[in-house]
Amino acid sequence: MAGFTADDQEEVMSEINMVPFIDVMLVLLIIFIITVPVMKHAVNVELPRASNEKEQIKPETLNLTVMADGSYAINDEKIPDDQLAPRLQAEGAKQPQPDLHIRGDRDVRYERVAQAMAAAQQAGLKKIGFVTEPKSAP
Repeated sequence: MAGFTADDQEEVMSEINMVPFIDVMLVLLIIFIITVPVMKHAVNVELPRASNEKEQIKPETLNLTVMADGSYAINDEKIPDDQLAPRLQAEGAKQPQPDLHIRGDRDVRYERVAQAMAAAQQAGLKKIGFVTEPKSAP
């Protein structure tokens, strides 16, 4: 039997004492057995979903109407000719810039529509569109 004896001092002990390692492992096993059920009994909370996509702010639409008599209206509000440029400049300074939709009456002179387009360009508006009606089917 290999082991340590008091009268044999020169012989080296060649076995590892496993009892302390087993004690430590049993203590760790008991701790894990006790703590795992506690971790399972948590409060269920519905967490919100988050997106990392950049939010896109849609610009508003500015409707400029050129009526048959040559007068202007912005968003169904009649304005005099001398107030057209300042109103468009105020809209052009906004961020994001609004989209300008020009509605021209079919009987209006082209010159009045061209003046509105020039005023919009000078005001710095970049998105200008024309509103038309589709041709009706016969």
